Amino acid sequence: MIQTIGVVGAGTMGNGIAQTCAAAGIQVVMVDIQDAAVQKGLATIASSLDRLVKKEKIADADKTKILSRVRGSTRYEDLLSTDLVIEAATENLSLKIKILQQFDGMLPASTLIASNTSSISITQLAAVTQRPDRLIGMHFFNPVPVMALVEIIRGLQTSNETHAQVHELATRLGKTPITVKNAPGFVVNRILVPMINEAFFVLGEGLATPEDIDAGMRLGCNHPIGPLALADMIGLDVCLAVMEVYLAQFGDSKYRPSPLLKEMVAAGHWGRKTKQGVYNYA
Repeated sequence: MIQTIGVVGAGTMGNGIAQTCAAAGIQVVMVDIQDAAVQKGLATIASSLDRLVKKEKIADADKTKILSRVRGSTRYEDLLSTDLVIEAATENLSLKIKILQQFDGMLPASTLIASNTSSISITQLAAVTQRPDRLIGMHFFNPVPVMALVEIIRGLQTSNETHAQVHELATRLGKTPITVKNAPGFVVNRILVPMINEAFFVLGEGLATPEDIDAGMRLGCNHPIGPLALADMIGLDVCLAVMEVYLAQFGDSKYRPSPLLKEMVAAGHWGRKTKQGVYNYA
């Protein structure tokens, strides 16, 4: 059974994963290359737990216990005592490969590695390590402490034992795991991002206003948020990049990016992070 976990990356996804693991009673080492990033990650976890205390979802004593299970570090050597290392770096293939190769060689042979990737090939990542059968994908969704789903992605080399251990862990974390074969976008983003892209086609053709398109999907399909508002949250640049990956890897014209989406990204209107996307956030 997995009892200690290392999380590489203290950003939004990394600290969310660390909090979720600690809340399940697991000891966590959260590693980042800069101490400032580590401290920011720890502060984010504390702030998140404070909100849960105020909402009376956890007691103040629970907050203290959870925080005591998370240790911050800037040293990969502190991952040596972990049963599983979850890589949660930025969604960039060369960066993920570099990070994996930095700590893979120093870990005990028994240690599992998971990548929290939303699009990068698990088979490709496994091939650059010394333990391809012990590498798997764990795609958490943002915000990690709230979202119930984890996509567990099997690379071509992933062993049944690795899959079984990680599947059991995801359940222990209070998540619902779904098992997915390695393919561009896996399952959720494979369906979601083309839907968002289609909403931009509809908008670009002038069929309805952004507000009415989003209202239609919220009220007609019971979605909690409309596709255009969701694109602003994700980042229009990210949505475009994903569609371009699908078009290149599948070679199917149904994945062609909407001209309006491309135009908005070129204009720097990337959504909430730039204060302007489909909607204005200034």
